[in-house]
Amino acid sequence: MRGLQLSLDKGQKLRFERAFEVLESLSSKSNSDASVIVADDISVNNEDSILKGHGTAEMNDRLVATLCGVVERVNKLVYVRPLRARYKPEIGDIIIGRVIEVAPKRWKLEINFSQDAVLMLSSMNLPDGIQRRRTAVDELNMRSIFEENDVICAEVRGFQHDGCLHLQARSQKYGKLKRGQLLTIPPYLVKKRKQHFHHLDQYGIDLILGCNGFVWVGEHVEVRDDMIEDLSDKSEQQKVKSWNTMGDEEVQEAYTLDTRQNICRSANAIRVLSTLGFTITVEIITEIVELSKSMDLDVHEMLGAEFYVIVAEKEAERRSLPTKRR
Repeated sequence: MRGLQLSLDKGQKLRFERAFEVLESLSSKSNSDASVIVADDISVNNEDSILKGHGTAEMNDRLVATLCGVVERVNKLVYVRPLRARYKPEIGDIIIGRVIEVAPKRWKLEINFSQDAVLMLSSMNLPDGIQRRRTAVDELNMRSIFEENDVICAEVRGFQHDGCLHLQARSQKYGKLKRGQLLTIPPYLVKKRKQHFHHLDQYGIDLILGCNGFVWVGEHVEVRDDMIEDLSDKSEQQKVKSWNTMGDEEVQEAYTLDTRQNICRSANAIRVLSTLGFTITVEIITEIVELSKSMDLDVHEMLGAEFYVIVAEKEAERRSLPTKRR
């Protein structure tokens, strides 16, 4: 799968191949009518005035696919959604990026996109939590907020006419991320959902699934999702603690050995799922972590070949189970 190379013995290789045969058969059954490859005919049922969208072309009075993917229809528009593609930002996406440059009144971030994103100084909360006009002093103190190589969580705000991507971090759940691991996975493995911020209470860690393929696994930080404008007075503002205003002493006290191990286990679970090409969800990550604990595996042993085989078999078994109707 995706050119995966593992040093497996004969028995492990046989189990691995059987598991993926089950997965491929289940995938082909569910997408037999919708999935296409290059040069496949797309059935339009002789409909008039069909709009040819992305991934389609007309050839000899036939509508054919120019990409490998799934056929999607919106009214009369027919297009092919590729199964594997680079990240395409949309307004409202939760993304994670790394600061690569501190420019006048803005930070430039690398977000796994063809262009760098821009976070304006006016598009985020100041460390003191007070809503006011940005001054020259704030611009001089930008490096005290974010500097190069800092990892930041933000939201896609919009696009400029030149294609430049603008971000915003006005909510208390956005800001600098500390005490954790940043993972890079293919963006198509992260599906867009209503909630991308997850607190795994049983492990004491936070998980942020970025739509751009960056995933953050770190220590849990208490965050209030209230906007600063909703606070009534300054005394309440001083009580708010965000991702980027928490003191190092406070973080150091809570950053225990168990927390570090849970962070590493969760990160390795994501690495295993990404290597095997499985969609990343909180439920599957939790299941893989619990599986590694039940097998008494060390954190490093999770990346062994035997564990890859077991995960593939578990995923094939889970998908083959009939779903219960509500």
